[in-house]
Amino acid sequence: MFFYLSKKIAIPNNVKLKCVSWNKDQGFIACGGEDGLLKVLKLETQTDDAKLRGLAAPSNLSMNQTLEGHSGSVQVVTWNEQYQKLTTSDQNGLIIVWMLYKGSWYEEMINNRNKSVVRSMSWNADGQKICIVYEDGAVIVGSVDGNA
Repeated sequence: MFFYLSKKIAIPNNVKLKCVSWNKDQGFIACGGEDGLLKVLKLETQTDDAKLRGLAAPSNLSMNQTLEGHSGSVQVVTWNEQYQKLTTSDQNGLIIVWMLYKGSWYEEMINNRNKSVVRSMSWNADGQKICIVYEDGAVIVGSVDGNA
């Protein structure tokens, strides 16, 4: 049995998307793109009754929030599922950690090394540490509370 779910999301001014990341535990999808575009989406969750009957999940969005904070092209988005945080980085090297509060996403921490572009970021399994890799070869390990 196969399921196919399609939902087209309107992106303002036909801005090109550069990255996407899915939070499988909470069902959020983060999309980053040119001109600082950052959106967090969430599909409506399926009821247990519908799952038992084998019905496909609805394709209505329960969240479609634009996050503002980046000016350059957003190139990396990654989730910390254990702490319900989203970490994003743009072409200028600006890193923002976002937190979910009362159903909306807000800036929690900002970091800018001002030396190089972030190429990759990954949280460890328990969500306590993040590894950040820069284009200039630097590798930095930070903690969920903002300390190195």
